[in-house]
Amino acid sequence: MALTKAPGYGMTAKVLHWGIFALLAIQYAIGSFMPHIGRRTLDEGLVAWHFVVGGIILFVIVIRLVWRLLHPVPYLPTMAPWERVASGITHWSLYGLVIAMTLLGWAATNARGWEVPLFGLVNLPHIAPNGSEWGHEAGDIHNFLVYVLLAFVALHVAGALYHYFVKRDGVVARMLFAPPPD
Repeated sequence: MALTKAPGYGMTAKVLHWGIFALLAIQYAIGSFMPHIGRRTLDEGLVAWHFVVGGIILFVIVIRLVWRLLHPVPYLPTMAPWERVASGITHWSLYGLVIAMTLLGWAATNARGWEVPLFGLVNLPHIAPNGSEWGHEAGDIHNFLVYVLLAFVALHVAGALYHYFVKRDGVVARMLFAPPPD
């Protein structure tokens, strides 16, 4: 199938998309190497960096979501109805999961009496009281959703690879910085 020319994503959407990808990759690396947060864990080192990056992810994903709502990009005409449904479910699930994970992590951080900084300039307000049971549960759900988010990221990447290598329909080219070939 020939590459289809269709409206692509603008530079802002691309920067936000790839920026969130980079932030999530950094966050997963930090989360993988930081110590388990237990009763005696201090909010320093990689643990503190996890909070900093989490605050930035929340900030950027909200901007990305608002941008996406205000600047929708139409599906390519070559996409089958099932592809449109799968794409929509995957994209909106990714937004929902990232927002849910950051909010749950924020609540869990506050439940330990710790702060969530935003760009090191200001601390976000507490959304869970220090020592709250629901804040502790939020941390457990946050930890579980890591794997759910990874599954949706894998599904998103698989869909991109399918469009790039199998359908060759230009879906992926719309989110790349390089112009699509003629």
